[in-house]
Amino acid sequence: MKSTEFLYAGTVEELKRKGRLVVRGPHRPILVLEHRGRIFALDNRCPHMGFPLDRGSSDDGILTCHWHHARFDLASGCTFDLWADDVPTCPVETRGAEIWVKAEFGCPDPAAYWQQRLHDGMAHNLGLVIAKAVQGQLAAGVAPLEMVRQAALFGVRHLDGWSTGMTILTALGNLLPQLEGEDAYLALFHGVRRVAADCDGAAPGRTRAALASRPDASTLKRWLRRWNAVRHGEAAQRTVLTAVATGATPASIAELLLAAETDRVFADTGHSLDFINKGLECLDLIGWEHAAGLIPMVVGQMTAARGSDEATEWRQPIDFVALCEQAAAELSRRFPAARHERNWSKHAELARVLLGDEPDAIFGALGSAISDDASLDDLGRSLAYGAALRVAQFGTANEHGDWDTAHHVFTYCNAVHQSLKRIAASHDVSGFPEASRALLHGAAAIYLIRYLNVPPARLPGEGDDGLDALPSTPEDIRASLLDAFDHQHQVEAAARLVARHLTLGHPPELIIAALARALLREDAGFHAYQMLEAGVRQFKEWNNAPAGRHILVAVARYLAAHSPTERSLLQTADIAARLSRGDRLHEEA
Repeated sequence: MKSTEFLYAGTVEELKRKGRLVVRGPHRPILVLEHRGRIFALDNRCPHMGFPLDRGSSDDGILTCHWHHARFDLASGCTFDLWADDVPTCPVETRGAEIWVKAEFGCPDPAAYWQQRLHDGMAHNLGLVIAKAVQGQLAAGVAPLEMVRQAALFGVRHLDGWSTGMTILTALGNLLPQLEGEDAYLALFHGVRRVAADCDGAAPGRTRAALASRPDASTLKRWLRRWNAVRHGEAAQRTVLTAVATGATPASIAELLLAAETDRVFADTGHSLDFINKGLECLDLIGWEHAAGLIPMVVGQMTAARGSDEATEWRQPIDFVALCEQAAAELSRRFPAARHERNWSKHAELARVLLGDEPDAIFGALGSAISDDASLDDLGRSLAYGAALRVAQFGTANEHGDWDTAHHVFTYCNAVHQSLKRIAASHDVSGFPEASRALLHGAAAIYLIRYLNVPPARLPGEGDDGLDALPSTPEDIRASLLDAFDHQHQVEAAARLVARHLTLGHPPELIIAALARALLREDAGFHAYQMLEAGVRQFKEWNNAPAGRHILVAVARYLAAHSPTERSLLQTADIAARLSRGDRLHEEA
């Protein structure tokens, strides 16, 4: 039967006698009600969680669901309770004594409707409404990155500083090209929901303006470092906004921020630089025309961050703060004055040196690599791989909280790498000591957590650790991996399955999708999203070489150490998806 055809619902007399009629068929069930001589037809499923509305009550033109007591305007289907969403209405006609309805649901412009519902869901921090709005926009053909943009701009308007939710949204936005179907939906749901949670009750963003003058770049850098040193957040924000107003490129803004950021050592255990990097990556996703709104968010947290130069381990028994400052000037002088094509390939060898026990040898190896023509990109790549190995070889005899100690260093080193790539793409780095300083801070951080690898966990497949007994097809490996994440203490099992997939030469994107699925079904913490996104990004630097495999092993071990969770958010997402498909969740309840 075509949806354009009207369906017989019953007679007016029958409706008055029974009080309500329900039209069933291959379509969604349709509820027919009468009020003051007018007849209305609506979807019989409560838009909140699908309970049959014919089991509710109608009074004074208000339809009430008797499960969670959501209330709706009978004439329009609009909800009085925003957490419940509107009930879709249907066309209805009376033909003499007969009632006819058309099984058509929806609104004239579904994309605009669901965009508004996403805004409403974020404004009231309603997970189910957010999930349904994401489903609705996807069904309406809205591009996933457009929803990332909507959520990010909501955060810009409603937050006065960068947040973990904004980082999660950006990380998942970066991963969207790796995800399809339900996983893309879950990624959007988690990202948007976390931004909404951060905005709930937060002080709204304040509008700040650039200076009326237009100082040159070197002056702006001096000023920003001055304001950062004395934690004058508003002055720092106006300084960076002035750089934006002058038309500074993304690379120039990254350089400006890195110069001030590295005046503090490994600030906020690495989160400060990672937030800056994610802020810039967010602009890559949503458009740099929004820089004036977003950039102040990361500047504010930068000025408030606490540097590790205030921590004992960075000062004693070795004063790494002084050591890094001294070495940074020397390293920067080793870079050639002009950019040229390089063919340096000792990334893995340098990473192994960075895992050593002698700071002088570590810093000396960085200098030697520069003299051998290594670029900033090369050095950042080695740095991130060395930090990934700290996670891949994390000893499970350590305290559970130390997983995050290793994780912080890895995500910091990834942020260093991404920042240096952005800067070096359009800048000469000779005489730019801040670039060397970021590398040295990362190298020192790797050194300071060396105890987490005593003894080092064995990398899967090395030595007599054979993998041949494990499943061999991509489908069986995925199933076994997801099963491992269903149980606690499966760190090594998850790592071995990832290594098995990659050593067999199966497409890496399949195991990345499996790791993403494992994460997205959990009520995951902030760090897990960071770990997956940074790991996937670093894996792409190597592809399925041994180093790349080690990086994904690190990701698998970290995620497995933090799984399973209650998975309550997966249930919310599933309810929204089933409602969007038209499933009858509680028809037989």
